[in-house]
Amino acid sequence: MTAIPPDLPMRALFDAQFQASRAQIDVPLAVRRDRLRRIRALIDVHGPALAEAVQADFGVRSTRLTEVADFFVLRSLIGDLERHTGAWMKSRRVHTPIYLQPASAHIQRQPLGVVGVIGPWNYPLQLTLGPTATALAAGNRVMLKPSELTPRTSGLLATLLHQSFAADEVCVVQGGADVAHDFACLPFDHLFFTGSTAVGRKVAAAAAANLTPTTLELGGKSPCIVDASADLDAVAIKIAHGKLLNAGQTCIAPDYLLLPQGREADFERAFVAAVARLFPGGAAHPDYASIVTERHHARLAGLVEDARSHGARVVEVAPRGGSGHARQMTPVLVFGLRSDASLMREEIFGPVLPVLTYTALDEAMDIINAGPRPLALYWFGTDTASRDRVLTGTVSGGVTVNDTLMHIAHERLPFGGVGESGWGAYHGETGFLRFTQQKPVLVQSRWAAAGLFYPPYGAAFDRVMGLLRRWL
Repeated sequence: MTAIPPDLPMRALFDAQFQASRAQIDVPLAVRRDRLRRIRALIDVHGPALAEAVQADFGVRSTRLTEVADFFVLRSLIGDLERHTGAWMKSRRVHTPIYLQPASAHIQRQPLGVVGVIGPWNYPLQLTLGPTATALAAGNRVMLKPSELTPRTSGLLATLLHQSFAADEVCVVQGGADVAHDFACLPFDHLFFTGSTAVGRKVAAAAAANLTPTTLELGGKSPCIVDASADLDAVAIKIAHGKLLNAGQTCIAPDYLLLPQGREADFERAFVAAVARLFPGGAAHPDYASIVTERHHARLAGLVEDARSHGARVVEVAPRGGSGHARQMTPVLVFGLRSDASLMREEIFGPVLPVLTYTALDEAMDIINAGPRPLALYWFGTDTASRDRVLTGTVSGGVTVNDTLMHIAHERLPFGGVGESGWGAYHGETGFLRFTQQKPVLVQSRWAAAGLFYPPYGAAFDRVMGLLRRWL
């Protein structure tokens, strides 16, 4: 068989994968496991070089941060896939209702075919290789479009994947927004996108022309509720970690805080102490990431200045001083923010935390429910009745109670959004099934009585239907 070069035009690469997927519809477990092992080997062997590429793309992005935020999550996901793919790919027997017996029925799980993955820049390894590995476990071929905002990482990832896989198994397409648009217009069997809501709309529109099903992992305004029962000193470190990991460039980072009125000074003190503990010496600390580009940095600075100009109180936490990288943005708390401020209308995606106050829990829930449904929600406290009111009275993509971010690390929990924060979910069996056709199969028996339902209808038909009405 002639090898397919990975530098073919994008449409030719798709056609090669399409033909290969149709030539091998039944993908054996051994092939799936081998593909997963190649992804794991890529991480294990080339992890240091990939982490250095991420560091170079960001300016400051600690290789240890990449180890925990990208590689740790990937190894957990791949390990779960390796352990369970054999069971997940098996057909499932389904009970047959009495009026169809003695027929039998089952659901056959098959690969979709060719899956497109459009990855983001903020976690350029986890959020590209994670969906890729899941699609491979489900028996698919994968075309990957990584972000142009992390060119060194994307370039190295392309080289390594092309060394590890034939182009009709996995291939990488690189380029900017125009390439991403053309990529989304390909007639994939499924298209998986992680990124902003604004771009997600464009991806969904492009895919719709081919009736391509999509998974959209987006973002939004993820709230963090501090209950009156919470110990501020205990929760501030967890909120600071969730907000400042990767300098806030995390889709499930707490976007704004809802705090009981009158506790602003206590929270400010606790948050400042927490940041000092996480990043000794301030924002120039090597574990504190820089903002990915100057354009993104300027946007964040503009949001803060807009809030300040409209009367908000801006507190700079652990200023960067004269050292460090120019894009290591000082963490900021913003108090007294107007509801129509830009910080409350736009997803922040940076180390800026607006603090809103509430007098009753219903008021906090009303603020959340007035906006688009968020990708994540966080609640802190010890009052289980208040916790349960929030869980039953709000809708979000996922929730972590008394911590931030950690629900994404649980492989058995589906991860995804709702409404404007996305649709579809992955991780674990949920992700496997996202990339799987669950084909219903009914096997008719030679003793079937289906003829009773055939025309011409008469007295016998009426008796059968009368009997069924009593049973159903």
